[in-house]
Amino acid sequence: MYKRILLKLSGEALMGSQNYGIDTAVAESVAREIKAVHDLGVEVAIVVGGGNIFRGVSKSAGNMDRGAADYIGMLATVMNAVVMQDALEKQDVFTRVMSAIDIPQLAEPFIRRRAIRHLEKQRVVIFAAGTGNPYFTTDSAAALRACEIGADVILKATKVDGIYSADPMKDPTAVRFEKISYQEVLEKQLKVMDASAISLCMDNNLPILVFNMTESGNIIKAVKGDLKIGTLVSVTGNATAA
Repeated sequence: MYKRILLKLSGEALMGSQNYGIDTAVAESVAREIKAVHDLGVEVAIVVGGGNIFRGVSKSAGNMDRGAADYIGMLATVMNAVVMQDALEKQDVFTRVMSAIDIPQLAEPFIRRRAIRHLEKQRVVIFAAGTGNPYFTTDSAAALRACEIGADVILKATKVDGIYSADPMKDPTAVRFEKISYQEVLEKQLKVMDASAISLCMDNNLPILVFNMTESGNIIKAVKGDLKIGTLVSVTGNATAA
């Protein structure tokens, strides 16, 4: 269904059952699914978070300056990106890491035209270090990079099977939406992506599919347009319940 996708992986998803860090078995499992998508001829770009190691707005940051804490978070995303690169290359998928901050020993600098060229050559591109600026989340980075490379969709891989009217862990009456509009996400203040990321996607008519990545096979289902596995955010969502 899509020719070029941007897959947003949360750092927490790489923890597996651990409380911290990276579960290499989970990274390997995700890499196998990405390879299956790649083998379909789909051009794949990835933005990976760093919440499994450090979050600038979390308790682990303590009373640190927000800017400094965010830069540490960017370094965490670089670590996760290198882990995913290693996992993908063990699946014989050519992969490039491109960083928004200059770390030449680990990653290429982000250059939009070069990133597009890598994708055209059927290389998986992993964007690290967010936007390179503090006060912006990796969700904003995903929206920005997706627009820059001309992606058809953002696939937001989470631990939840879509967007709910309330937190399903706290409210048993919460309803999952199959489709919802950008405007409704903002008005209902649903915790999908931060407001700046949603607004950027809305301004550029870039759809977002939120789905559960912990279920095997869901990434390839998402690429094929199976809306039953998650929630599609678009211009004409109209809060359709699943």
